[in-house]
Amino acid sequence: MSALKQLIVRHACPDDVDVLVNFSAAMAVETEGRTLDTERLRRGTLAVLESPTRGFYLVAELPEGSLKVVVGQLLVTYEWSDWRNATFWWIQSVYVHPDWRRRGVYRHMHESVLAEARAQGNVCGVRLYVEEENEAAQAVYRRVGLSRSPYLVFEDDFVLARRERQHPPEKKDKSSNKRPAVQ
Repeated sequence: MSALKQLIVRHACPDDVDVLVNFSAAMAVETEGRTLDTERLRRGTLAVLESPTRGFYLVAELPEGSLKVVVGQLLVTYEWSDWRNATFWWIQSVYVHPDWRRRGVYRHMHESVLAEARAQGNVCGVRLYVEEENEAAQAVYRRVGLSRSPYLVFEDDFVLARRERQHPPEKKDKSSNKRPAVQ
C-alpha cells in the first residue's frame, strides 16, 4: 500500500510543539530567508495550541514502524468579515518536509481544512498569503482550487524587521498621470 494512503491529517496537540516549531523555523528560512527567535516561536505556537480562539494547527502524519511521523503542517487563524457575516479561515505556516513534497501531502491537508470549514456553517471561505517570488507554492495553491485575490497585503510589523526588497514603483493612473487614490 502506498505510504500516502496511510496519511492521517489531524489537529495538532501540545505533544507536537517541537515539530511545529522546527517546521515553522525551517519554512521561515526557506521562504523568506529569516531566522526566527525559536523561544518566541515556541511561545506563539503554544499560545495557539492552548487557546483555540486563536486558531489551530493541522498536521499530516504517516506511520513509520510503530511510530507516527509528522510530515506536514499548517496553521488556521480567523478573520471576521462583516460583509459576509461570517469568518474567513486563513491558512498560514504551511510546511511539508522536503522528502514528502510533490506527493499530495498539502492537498490532503487543504482538503481537510475545506471539509472542516464547510462543516462549521459559519465560515465563508479560506484565504492564504504567499511570498511573491514563491512560484512553486503558488502553483500548488492553484492546483487545489485557490485563485489569486485582488487584494494586496500591507503591514507594519512591530516584531520582525522589515526586509529590504526591490519593488517596482507604484503604477500610475494612465488617464490622468496621477497615482490611483487609496480606496
